Formats: sequence, structure tokens, C-alpha cells
Amino acid sequence: MTAAVLGSGSWGTALAILLARNGHRVALLGRDIAEIEDIRTHRENRRYLPGFELPAQIVPNLLHHDLQEVEMTVIAVPSAAVREVVAEVGGRHPLVVVCSKGLEPETSLPMTEVVQEVKPEAMVGVLSGPNLAVEIVRGIPTVAISAFADQEAADTVLDAFCSPTFRVSTSDDVVGVEVAGALKNVLAIGAGMSDGLGFGDNTKGAFLSRGLMEMSRLGEAMGGRHSTFLGPAGVGDLFATAASRLSRNYRVGRKLGEGATLDEALREVGQVAEGVPTAVAALQLAKEHRVDVPVFAAVEAVINGRLAPPEAVAILMERPR
Repeated sequence: MTAAVLGSGSWGTALAILLARNGHRVALLGRDIAEIEDIRTHRENRRYLPGFELPAQIVPNLLHHDLQEVEMTVIAVPSAAVREVVAEVGGRHPLVVVCSKGLEPETSLPMTEVVQEVKPEAMVGVLSGPNLAVEIVRGIPTVAISAFADQEAADTVLDAFCSPTFRVSTSDDVVGVEVAGALKNVLAIGAGMSDGLGFGDNTKGAFLSRGLMEMSRLGEAMGGRHSTFLGPAGVGDLFATAASRLSRNYRVGRKLGEGATLDEALREVGQVAEGVPTAVAALQLAKEHRVDVPVFAAVEAVINGRLAPPEAVAILMERPR
């Protein structure tokens, strides 16, 4: 297969390496000229994923490169940039796999809906699960869900990505898989806050279980299935992201819990933490669908500076019985 990966950060690079190891030809596309030249010269993403050689099947290039005869397009840029990036890339894109985990800040739309608006002729779905970039390229076993309305498209993506260390299953619950992948980032920030405050495993377990209930209720209200949130794309991805120091969202939350401002936390992490803009979008969706989400509201209030982390904890603990 000939594939294009939009996004040359750690996530996009990891997905490109996974595809190339499976024998596919991959165009790895980014916006930064100097960064793409460095990747091309050294055959390694020294900034975002150092220490891993790019297979020969990967060709780094710029995003405005006009793609021809691409059979599969993989989106791995921050959610705020998806609409612009997809519109920018030329060529035909018959099959689009969304791997960006977030909601569009201005509209609160899931990424598949954003892509469908820009490329109405494309078959659009999502690949999601407990997938930390560094662990994938190290060959540490994990799973993912390929979710498409069309079973043939879901199977095509399964075949492209599946490997001895990356097992893929299929689903037709595009909404559930995508909403779970986006909302778990907000909860991962909250889990990091809990650890940053010095609380124990009881607290984090309570927080994540309550947050998972809210995530599931909101996802079901949007058309997803409850069972999806109990599977790899839901609880699996949530636990991986909320417990790992490799997770950007967890690290941002931990810094907030330790008393840093949001700007300080983001500067230290040095990469986009999708849970930050998604927190606001999640509350907007909850309002539209009339779903009570006190855990998400508490995390959002801390992210945007209206509450200090201890105040948010007190509000959650003192809610009416």
C-alpha cells in the first residue's frame, strides 16, 4: 500500500514507522522545512522521536506536496490544525484514517466530521487505542480499534497496521471510538493533577472511575455505544494515558497539581497536550446533550485558571450527596 502520514511529530513518525515495517510505502509530511530536511538527512526524527531509524520506505516531505495515487491518508496532527492541514494537501484521498485524538476547538466537532466536511468524497474513520508513540516503535505489544461505517474500509486499515506487536480489531462505532480517544485526554490531565497534589492511588482510582462514567454517558448521548467505552479505545486508552509519564496530558496535569501555571506546564512539556482545548469543547458538548459532567467541569476550571487544584477537589468531594 502507498500511504501518507500528515504530521511529522512523535505520533505521526511512530505511525509511519509502523506502516513501513509492515512493508508499505509512506510519505511522512510536515510543515517545518528545516525539520523535514533534518529527518531526511539523518533518517531519524531527532526532535520528537530520537533513537529510531526510519525504514527506507519512508519519504519525508512537506505538507503542500501534491500527493498522487495515495491509497490511505493518516492524520496525526493536533486537532486544532486538522481542518487546515487536510484542506492544504492536494491529490485524491479515498481512505482517510484519523489518528488525531481531540475535538475541534471552535466547533466541538470530532475529527472525522471535520475531515468529512473538507473531503466529502473520502471514506473517513478512526484508529484509536492505548497507543503511546515510543512504546509502539519499541515493539511493545498493544492493541487498537479500526472504526469505520464501512466494514471493508475497517478491514483495509486493520490489514495495513496489524503486526505481531500491534493487534488491530474493527468496529462500526466511529462516534464511540473517537469520542473516547478525545475525552480521555482531559481525564489524563486530571489524573496528573491528582499525583501532583501528592494524593494516593485511591484518589486517582476514584477520579478515573467517575470520569469514565461521565465520558461514557456523554459518548452515548452523542450516539456511541456503552461497550466501546469499556474496551481498548475507552478504558484501555484512558488507563495508559492517565498513568504514564510518557503521556503529555498526564505531565501537564502533574505540573498543574504541583502549582505551575498552564503556560509553564505546556512550556515544560514542549508539545501539544490535546486535553487542554478538548476540555472546553467537552463541556460545550455536555451542555448541548444535557449530560452532567462535574469531573470534566472541575478539570476545565483548573486548566483555565478559575480554580486552584485543591479547590476543584473540594468542590467534587462536597457535592450534594
